[in-house]
Amino acid sequence: MSHRSRSVRIGLQIPQYGADWPAFLDAAREAEALGADALFTWDHFFGPRDSDVPSFECWTTLAAWAASTARITLGPLVNCIGYRNPDLVADMARTVDHVSGGRTILGLGSGFKERDYAEYGYPFGSLASRVSDLEHGVLRIRQRPELLNPPPVRPIPLLIAGSGEQRTLRLVAQHADIWHTFADGEDFIRKARVLDGHCARIGRDPGEIERSVLVGGDPSTTASALLELGITFFIVLVTDLDLAPVRAWIRWRDTRSARPAPSSDNEPEAAWP
Repeated sequence: MSHRSRSVRIGLQIPQYGADWPAFLDAAREAEALGADALFTWDHFFGPRDSDVPSFECWTTLAAWAASTARITLGPLVNCIGYRNPDLVADMARTVDHVSGGRTILGLGSGFKERDYAEYGYPFGSLASRVSDLEHGVLRIRQRPELLNPPPVRPIPLLIAGSGEQRTLRLVAQHADIWHTFADGEDFIRKARVLDGHCARIGRDPGEIERSVLVGGDPSTTASALLELGITFFIVLVTDLDLAPVRAWIRWRDTRSARPAPSSDNEPEAAWP
């Protein structure tokens, strides 16, 4: 599948800090009512710049959102592999998939916020050791679902975040349904070529991997250029629970060529278990 034949999706990330629980629940329901395709949490234990603003945990937030919505896809952007046993993560994702009726995306990353590790008692290690944890964790996560009873509602799409050319992008090529990156412009083009090369070496069609980025602001100034790069999953970073930018990106999506009604059927076919 080429990016030109893939449906454009609009998601949003609501970092769960700085408000009370009813406000986060209202925001999730509003996102679904607006027609957003996907809703993501973040996986940090403190606010921006390690601040001590009120905040809630990632997976318990997802479970509550799953029970309170009916259509929107849900997931962490992204689950830090160092915070939880990988087999447990697979079990948690399976459970949220049942709570949601088969609407889970499992986003994974290697982690980078040292305060999270230190205050919760996890070894921070080095960048290389955290990427190794991600490599080993993905393998365990892929193996666990077939051992669970009941298994997930359906194979859960796997999103891997990162741009490391030698290891992370190779892992994306091997296992991911969605590649999430902070690279842009010429940097994105180079990283995408590296990913394509990893896919070629293992005989995988790179078009099977959906490309995802965080966005904001006015889509009329950036969306078309990102789409030309092969990006089709646009995730709006929400601040202060202001969903106005999400509305703008959904309008842009809907004013493009006719697209199917929002449905989990538009997700990439999952690579795991």
